[in-house]
Amino acid sequence: MTEFFSENGEVVPVTVVSAGPVELLRIFKKKKDGYDAVQIGFQAVTKARGKNKKSYKILKEFKLGPADISDAKIGDIVDVSIFAPGDKVQISSVSKGKGFQGVVKRHGFHGGPRTHGQKHSEREPGSIGGGLRTHVPRGMRMAGRMGGDRITQKNLKVILVDKENNLMLIKGAIAGRRGTLVEMVSKDSALGTG
Repeated sequence: MTEFFSENGEVVPVTVVSAGPVELLRIFKKKKDGYDAVQIGFQAVTKARGKNKKSYKILKEFKLGPADISDAKIGDIVDVSIFAPGDKVQISSVSKGKGFQGVVKRHGFHGGPRTHGQKHSEREPGSIGGGLRTHVPRGMRMAGRMGGDRITQKNLKVILVDKENNLMLIKGAIAGRRGTLVEMVSKDSALGTG
């Protein structure tokens, strides 16, 4: 993350995203495949075997409407030029993993009181069941792994697009660590990823 100074001198917190380019590898049509979608490849690598065909580290599929893929062709390159400043985008990514955490950090429990005979129960969850039940109820909030979830953030604003360096500035924070793969879909254009 960094700051961006707008034309009127306002400071905007932004996340820098290195976006694409991606290649359109396959088009799925409703008549043949049962649904309309496109498959794209990101981060090209060359295979040593065969005819040195390009392969990709990351393959993703995006379901689209028939109107969105009507003029798409296999081999098309999609880059940051499909986005423009002011566009609203939807971003999906995997959040930072935080390991095994207790109930205070994971769920915001307050723990027990610091006085009145309490000795070592400041961060304990307290009672987890009651009555005659002999099992833990489903969905009980307890200690466990935290983070590492797929997060989708909607209506994030594109602040700046740098076509030469394939960089974008997105207003606000995006879930994930540095280097996390981010899927980006614009509401104004048909397809995008970074």
